[in-house]
Amino acid sequence: MSPPRSTAGQHGRVSVPSPPAVPYHATAQRPAWPSLPARLRAAVAARLGAPVVQARTAGAGFTRGFAALLHTADGHRAFVKAAPQAEQPHLVDWYAREAAILTRLPAGLPAPRPRWTLWEAGWYVLCLDPVDGRTPRLPWDQTELTATLTAFAGVAEALADPPAELTALGLPHLADLARDDILWWGEVAAGREPAPPLPAPASGRLADLVTLESRLPGYAVTTGLTHGDLRVDNVLIDTAGSVWFCDWPWLCHGPAWFDLVTLLITGYAAGLDVDALFAAHPAASSAPDDALDVTLAALAGYHLTAATSAPPTASVHLPAHQRWTGEQALAWLCQRQGWA
Repeated sequence: MSPPRSTAGQHGRVSVPSPPAVPYHATAQRPAWPSLPARLRAAVAARLGAPVVQARTAGAGFTRGFAALLHTADGHRAFVKAAPQAEQPHLVDWYAREAAILTRLPAGLPAPRPRWTLWEAGWYVLCLDPVDGRTPRLPWDQTELTATLTAFAGVAEALADPPAELTALGLPHLADLARDDILWWGEVAAGREPAPPLPAPASGRLADLVTLESRLPGYAVTTGLTHGDLRVDNVLIDTAGSVWFCDWPWLCHGPAWFDLVTLLITGYAAGLDVDALFAAHPAASSAPDDALDVTLAALAGYHLTAATSAPPTASVHLPAHQRWTGEQALAWLCQRQGWA
């Protein structure tokens, strides 16, 4: 599954490489290990079986939760996430949900497995197997993109018929993103969301955007599962070149091609022929003919409207990345639609 290097897609237009202002590996704003409560650090060290002698804070991500690769005095390593219930209850919920999901994922999937969880000093802690890796290089390296798309094909296949213990968690449905069949552009059209600035090709296309995104709930009805948040910062390439998918709290019932689009947005920004990459991927084999356009419209609406109201518990870089992602999704859609 080798990614084409041409910048011209099937619609004859060219995308100009446009990286985000802040690289994905440097978006996080997290507390350092020494700043955590002493009782919490002692409890974590006790569970690890030795004092922590080094903590490498994760640079990727958009929350303010603690996340670091910890090294202990006896030479062991573990990846630890933690959040305080009082200040970040949503993160506590996300980490607990992720622990439950990771425990029940099908065997063999390239996802870090949980070791243990604990409560201490008002903090919830999730300990995972460590992955000695980094986020993919952008613009995409051909070998890394091929490996990532191939690994995702395996994940999509495994989750198309998920195990009962996983679905028993009562996972949400992507189709439930719709609010009375009105999504983000619908909210803008109804005056319930401020209208984000639109580039010239999309100017006057609000009705078209509403029509496209309104098809997503119907397309998203499926018994299969998808990651739900497959941004490039949730991908790790380890030292052997293997691909791992991280941050699983948003696993939901939905089609795998939705995550394929979210992943390929960075490919569009790099000038790759993402139309061809989408069409050739196994996850898109049963997608409706306009699934790519529908997903791009919905993602553009979500990110561009969300960029105006980031929560105070998020990284200060979140709005810029949401705006960049929304702009790239919209530009890709305009190119495909031939909107001049």
